[in-house]
Amino acid sequence: MASLFNQLAMDTLSVELLLLVVLSSLILGLLISGIYILTHRKSGYTESMPLTLIMLPAIISIIIILVGNSVARAFSLAGAFTLVRYRSALGDPKDVAYVFFTMAIGLCCGMGYIGYGVLFTIILGLVMILLEVTRFAKPQNRIMHLKITIPENMNYEGIFDEILDKYTDFYYLKRVKTIDFGSMFEVVYNVRMKNVVSAKEFIDEVRVRNGNLNVVLVVAEHEDQVYI
Repeated sequence: MASLFNQLAMDTLSVELLLLVVLSSLILGLLISGIYILTHRKSGYTESMPLTLIMLPAIISIIIILVGNSVARAFSLAGAFTLVRYRSALGDPKDVAYVFFTMAIGLCCGMGYIGYGVLFTIILGLVMILLEVTRFAKPQNRIMHLKITIPENMNYEGIFDEILDKYTDFYYLKRVKTIDFGSMFEVVYNVRMKNVVSAKEFIDEVRVRNGNLNVVLVVAEHEDQVYI
């Protein structure tokens, strides 16, 4: 059993050893990608993210193998990566955790600790699945954006407070801006709906108050960005 967690002899690199490390990284990356898909089946995901999680451990392991114990190679690679410009940013902090997850597994495999890489993948994968199944730290109702259009001659301050107190656990005025060349105001709230209320009844009461103009109620994409 202990032999499974021994470090591979990376000093004398061979084709067989290189293939073992790369294939191990790809298999573990595929497993992590499957866990990502499983835990995001309800919230949704882009196609590029699971593919990235498959390739990233292999890429990191190859970089570690090429660098080896050479400080000069390490600085050369660091300089090369500073020239790379990334056009997309990870919006969900959970996606960032998965990226660091795959990078850590790539480091394990690249340094020859394949057994530890397998062990860490199983442990962290089970933790990710358990957190998703138990809905740990997820509120019963998600924070939502409420956008209300009102005429420019209507005073928006406190006009919807009575309705918001009735239908929401809390609300927060986020932004007010003019639209339609200044002929209308758009008032944006962050709200968390009560469990037993009807969204339709809530919107209908707001429409009565704002003169039957546009009312939009959407789920906030990332709750950590709501209070900006």
